This record gives sequence, structure tokens and C-alpha cells, in this order.
Amino acid sequence: MLRILATLTLLLTSSLALPAQRASLFDGKTLTGWRVSDPQFASLWSVENGMIVGGSASEKIPANNYLVSNKAYKNFEFRCLFKLDGDPATGMINSGIQYRSEVKGQNMVGYQADIGDGYWGDIYDEHRRGKLVSGNLAALKELLRPDGWNSYIVRCTGNRHELYINGIKTADYEEKEKGIPGSGIIAFQVHSGGKARIFLKNIEIETYPD
Repeated sequence: MLRILATLTLLLTSSLALPAQRASLFDGKTLTGWRVSDPQFASLWSVENGMIVGGSASEKIPANNYLVSNKAYKNFEFRCLFKLDGDPATGMINSGIQYRSEVKGQNMVGYQADIGDGYWGDIYDEHRRGKLVSGNLAALKELLRPDGWNSYIVRCTGNRHELYINGIKTADYEEKEKGIPGSGIIAFQVHSGGKARIFLKNIEIETYPD
């Protein structure tokens, strides 16, 4: 009888455990599934050679602008390859990956996995509380390619946020403030300042049950 009960319990537990769902967020050809948060900057986002490209190599970026996912996500692991390009002599060269965020008017509000000199691996709270965690670069500096391709992982489970660049954990943050939304869109940012471009590919997400 005990063996039967144990078997039934195992079967019931297995049936209730929902598997993670993995999906590609970029078809390599179009911006299907994405939109530019402010239409006046639509020309700054395109698809080239199987990559999403944001920004400009010839003109300074006039204002922060974002390419926004059509779907919102709660518990997930987001992954991509990225490359930041630009001449710091022209102004600030910076980008980021928004997550659990929302567009409010002309502003983006929410968490950002930061990209760029002086900000690598930070968790920043865009248009809300500012920097939450400074990136730990002690190990990352050995593997970071500032002008080349790098990988980013953003993992959110409940109140815990983890960032990884090139497999190195740069930030581990627990949200303790009540009232902060626990789900939201993902977006790519090009920061205002210099002549900057962000390149992205191999964009995918694995979502977890609530």
C-alpha cells in the first residue's frame, strides 16, 4: 500500500509541475513581436544581417529610445548576444536591456541590465530609483570584450534578480520594496549622447511557472 501511495504521489506531483517554456524572440529577419516605444525614433531600429541594430553611427542619439517587446514576462531567463559600438569622443556610449518594465508616456520605467563603460552589469531602475546594484567586475574584466560580442543573461524568479555577462554573475538583487511590479515588458535601449549602436542576436527567453 505504501508503495502504491508513493507512486500516486509521484505521478500527481509530476503532473502538476509545469515545464519551463523556451522561445526565440527574434526571427532574424523582421522586428515582428517588437515595437519602437516612440515612433519618432523608428528609423533608429532595423534588422541587418540577421541582427537587430539600434542607434546610429553617423548622428548623435538625441534621446533615450527603446525597442519594446509586445509581451510581458514575470519569471524568466532572458538570453542574448550583444555588441556595443561607438566613439566615446562623440558623447556617452551606453545601452541596456529593460525587463519587468513599462512604457509611461515618453518614458520607460523599470529594471535595466546596463551595458557600457562604467555601467557594465549594473541593475538600474529606469525613471524610478536609479542604480540598485553595481556590477561586480572583478572576474568579468578578464572576459569582457568592450568593443566585441558578449553574452547577457537576465534571470528573474520571484523577487530575485540575477545578471550574467559572459557567464560571470555581475549582480544578484532581491527586491524588498512593496508595490514594485513583478512583471513587464523587455526592451532594448540606446542611450542619448554619442554616435552609438547596439547589435543584438540569438535572442531567446525561457519562462517559468508563477
